[in-house]
Amino acid sequence: MLDVKTYNNPIKVTWCPGCGDYGILNAVKSALAQLEIHPHEVMFFSGIGCGSKLPDYMNANSFTTIHGRALPVAMGTKLANHDLHVICITGDGDGYGIGGNHFINILRRNPDIVHIAENNMVYGLTKGQYAPTSQRGFVASTTPEGSIEVAFNPLTTAINGGATFVARGFSGDPKHLTKLIMAAIQHKGYALVDVLQPCVIYNKVNTYDYYRERVYKLEEAGHDPKDRDTAWRRAHEWGSKIPIGILYQVTGEPTYEDQVSELKAGPVAKRTLQPLTRAQADALRQEFF
Repeated sequence: MLDVKTYNNPIKVTWCPGCGDYGILNAVKSALAQLEIHPHEVMFFSGIGCGSKLPDYMNANSFTTIHGRALPVAMGTKLANHDLHVICITGDGDGYGIGGNHFINILRRNPDIVHIAENNMVYGLTKGQYAPTSQRGFVASTTPEGSIEVAFNPLTTAINGGATFVARGFSGDPKHLTKLIMAAIQHKGYALVDVLQPCVIYNKVNTYDYYRERVYKLEEAGHDPKDRDTAWRRAHEWGSKIPIGILYQVTGEPTYEDQVSELKAGPVAKRTLQPLTRAQADALRQEFF
C-alpha cells in the first residue's frame, strides 16, 4: 500500500467546513493508495462546480474541462492511452444536467473509466439553485415555492442505459466509499459511483443526519449485484430506506476502446511516430490546401 500522503499537494482546499467533498477526496486518495496506483498512472477530469475542484487538491495528472463536458474528454483520453486510470469527477448538475447527453451516451459505449458523481442535490457553487436530482418540493433560490419537478434518478438511468457498474456511496462513510471506488477502478468498463453528499450551506434537507438515519448497505442486505431486475428496484428506493453499495455489476462486456478497429495496433500514445516523407507531405498539402 502506498502512503496516502503521496497524493497530497500544497494547494489550499477552499470547500466550506463540513462539506461532503472532504469525505470523497479522502476516499479517492485512500482507494488509490490501497490499489498502489501512483500519481503518474492516473488522470482526473472534471467540469465546473464545487466538487469539480477535487482534482486540484490531488498530486496527480488532471484536466478541468468546461461545464458538463468532462465525460467525453475523459473517454477520448482513455482511447489515446489505455494504460491510464481515468477518473471523471462531476457534480449532479454538471454531470446529469448540462452534461446529461454525454452521461446517457457513455452508458452504452462502456469505456473503461470511473465516473464519480458528487450528488448534493443542489447547485452550490452558484449559490443554491435547485438541481436535476433535487427532490420534488425542494425549496431553493430558483424554486421559492418548492420544486414541482420529479427528481432525476441517475441509478435507474444508468442501469437502463447499459452501464456495467452502478454504485452509490455516502460521503459520511468514507471507509465504505473507499471500497466502492476501489471496486469501480478495478472494474473493466464504465463505472458510475453516485455519491450522496450534504451541502451544509444550501441544502438543509439532505444532511448528514438525514442520510445516517436512512442509508443501509446492500452487501449486508444480501443483495446480488448480478441481478439486474432487483438492482433496478433497489435503485428506486428512496425515503425511509436508501441503499448504498454496488447495485449492479456485469463483467466480461467489451469496452469501447477494445472494439475500435483503428486501435487494434495499440493506443496512439504507445505508437512509434513515423515522420512523413516529402512526397507524403506534398500529397497532403495538395489534398487539403
